[in-house]
Amino acid sequence: MNVVTKTIALGDGRTISIETGKLAKQADGSVMVRMGDTMLLATVCSAADAAPGTDFMPLSVDYKEKFASSGRFPGGFLRREGRASDYEILVSRLVDRALRPLFPDDYHAETFVTVTMFSADGVDMPDALAGLAASAALAVSDVPFNGPISEVRVARINGEFVVNPTFEQLESADMEIMVAATLDNIMMVEGEMKEVSEDDLLAAMKVAHEAIKVQCQAQLELMEAVGKTVKRTYNHEENDEDLKKDIWTKTYNKVYAVAASCNTDKHSRVENFEAVKAEYIAALEPDVAAEKKGLIGKYYHAVEKEAMRRSILDEGKRLDGRKTTEIRPIWSEVDYLPGTHGSAVFTRGETQSLTTVTLGTKMDEKLVDEALIRGKERFLLHYNFPPFSTGEARASRGVGRREVGHGNLALRALKNMIPDNYPYVVRIVSDILESNGSSSMATVCAGTLALMDAGVQIKQPVSGIAMGLISENKGKNFAVLSDILGDEDHLGDMDFKVTGTKNGITATQMDIKVDGLSYEILETALNQAKAGRMHILGKIQETLEAPRADMKPNAPRIVVIMIPKEMIGAIIGPGGKIIQNMQAETGAVISIEEIGDQGRVEIAANNKAAIDAAIAKVKGIVAIPEIGDTYPSKVKSVMPYGAFVEFMPGKEGLLHISEIDWKRIETMDQAGIKEGDIIDVKLLEIDQKTGKFKLSRKALLPRPPREDK
Repeated sequence: MNVVTKTIALGDGRTISIETGKLAKQADGSVMVRMGDTMLLATVCSAADAAPGTDFMPLSVDYKEKFASSGRFPGGFLRREGRASDYEILVSRLVDRALRPLFPDDYHAETFVTVTMFSADGVDMPDALAGLAASAALAVSDVPFNGPISEVRVARINGEFVVNPTFEQLESADMEIMVAATLDNIMMVEGEMKEVSEDDLLAAMKVAHEAIKVQCQAQLELMEAVGKTVKRTYNHEENDEDLKKDIWTKTYNKVYAVAASCNTDKHSRVENFEAVKAEYIAALEPDVAAEKKGLIGKYYHAVEKEAMRRSILDEGKRLDGRKTTEIRPIWSEVDYLPGTHGSAVFTRGETQSLTTVTLGTKMDEKLVDEALIRGKERFLLHYNFPPFSTGEARASRGVGRREVGHGNLALRALKNMIPDNYPYVVRIVSDILESNGSSSMATVCAGTLALMDAGVQIKQPVSGIAMGLISENKGKNFAVLSDILGDEDHLGDMDFKVTGTKNGITATQMDIKVDGLSYEILETALNQAKAGRMHILGKIQETLEAPRADMKPNAPRIVVIMIPKEMIGAIIGPGGKIIQNMQAETGAVISIEEIGDQGRVEIAANNKAAIDAAIAKVKGIVAIPEIGDTYPSKVKSVMPYGAFVEFMPGKEGLLHISEIDWKRIETMDQAGIKEGDIIDVKLLEIDQKTGKFKLSRKALLPRPPREDK
C-alpha cells in the first residue's frame, strides 16, 4: 500500500492534510482531506468513453454529510440519510461551478465527483474543504483536468480577514465569501455581506487567492508524487473540418446581421437565428443533413457565439440594441394579490417575478436538523422557475438544484435587512413568470417591494443586477455588460451577480468561464454594477419609497413579553394545560421558549382583543401575589369546608367556610356559592413554608356592629 500525504499550513497553527493511496482505491482518484478532526473523502470516477452524440461535459458533483460523523442519528422514521438537504445541494453547486469550466472542451465522458464528510469536530467548517478535496481527487487520477483548483472561505472579523474561519468565528463576521481559483485565476465567488464596499470585496478575493495558491501547489506536488502528471488519452469528438468551414462561410454574415439587428424580442431573435440554420440545412442533401445533424448544430452554435461577441466588441451592439451599461425597461407594482400579507410584481425587460410575503409566528419556524447544523430558521425564501417562464412545453417536476441555488442567493441578499429581533417568521416566495436574464436578481427586487408592501420595516431597500463579460486576448480587449440577457450569459465569459443597498453590497455570486481575468476587469465590473444597482433601486423606490407604516389587516399581530425563566413552567402548566386553556379562551396563539436567563413569550392573533386578553392572562400568571390586594376570583370547586378559587391565572387558594361571611355559616349550601361563580377575595397571608394562600371574602364586607350583652 503506497500511501502519500501532503500537509498544508494555514499560518494560524492549523493544518490541512491530503492523503491518498489508502481508501477507495478502485475509484479513478480518491483522497482523504483532514483539518482537525474533520475528514472528507473525495472520489472521482470517469467513464472510459463518451456516450455517442454527447457534445457537453456530463459532470455530476455530490456533497454528502454523514450524521455519524458527529455522533448523531438522522431524524425521520427510517433513521438513515435520505435525499440531499438544501445545504448539501448548495455545497455541491459550489464545487461543480469551480470544476466544470476546467475540463477540456472536447472531453465528454460521464464523470462523477463525490465528496463525503465522514468525521466532524463541529469546530471547522467542512464546506470550505470540499473544493480542495474534489480537485485533489482529480489530481491523483488520470482524468484530464486543467486544474488544480481549491476553495476557501474568507470572513472579515473585527476588521481582519480570516481564512477558513471556525463556526464560532463566523458568527461575528460582517462579510464572508467562498472563493474558488486556480494558481492563476479566480473562477468562482459567492457570499454575503453587511453592506460592504466594492473595494472590500476585491480585497477579500485577493486574500482568498493567496491562500488558494498554496493549496494548489500542494496538489501539484501530490500529483507528481503519485505519478499522475500524464492523463489518459481520449477521443470524444468526430469533426468534419470541411463542413465546419462551409458552415462558417455560408452562415456567418447572415448570423452577424441577426446579432447586430438590435431586435428586442427574444423569441423573434431565436426564430431569425433558426431560420439561417434551416436555410443552410435545406441546401444540403437530405441524407447528409441527417447524418451530420449533430455536427451542424455544434458548428452553427459556434458561429452564433462568435457573431454575438464580435458585434459587441467591434460595434458595441448588443442583441437587443442596448449600450453596454444600459438597463432594460423596468416596471413594478405592489399589493397585486389582495389575499397575501405582501405582494409585488417586478418586471425588467423579459424577466418577471411575482413575489409574495407571508408573516408567521414561532409555530411557522423551519426546523433545521443536519449533521452539524441544528436550529431554526425564521427567514425563508423560496424560488420557483416553471417551464412556461421560458415558453417551454413541458411539465414542472418540482424543485431542482438551480432553484435551490438561486433562492439561496436572493435569501442572502435580503436576510440582513430584516429588523433585529423581528418577532415574525417571514417567508418570501418568488414565482418566475418570464425569464430572459437574471431571475434571481428580479427575485431580490420583487422581494424588497413585497417586504415593504407587507409593512416589514426593512433596514434598507435592496436591488440586484447581473453583469456579463465578453473578452479576448486574455482580457486585453473586453466589454462589461450590465443587466445581461440569457444569451449573453450563455455565450459570454462571466456571470457576475451583485446585490446591495445604497450603502453597500449584501450578496454576490460570480462564475468566470475564461482564464486570465484581471482584478482590474473585476473592479470595472463591480463599479459598473454599482451604477446599475443604484438605477434599479431608484425604480423600485418610485413604486414604493419605504415600508408601509402598518401591516395588512389579515396579517397576524404579534406581541413579545419577556418573563423570568422560573415562570415558564407556570405559564405552560402541567402537561401544557394552562397554556392550552389560555389559547382556547382567548383565540390567540401563545408560544414560549427559554432564552438565556429569561423566557420569551410570543402572543399572536388577528385582532387586538384576543391579544389583549392573552396578555392579561400571561401577566396575571407572572405577577407576584401581593398580601392585602383584592382579586376577582373564579370558584373552581366547592368542598364541605370551603371553596377553592383561582384568584390569579394558575394560582388557587382555599376560601375557608369561616372566611366567607362575618355571620356563622354551618354548611356551604348556606353560603350560596357555586362552581363557576366569580367573587372578590382578599389575600390575607402566604405561608412561607408551603406557599399556600389564605384568602378571605368577609374581609371585604362591612363588619356588623357588635351586639351588647
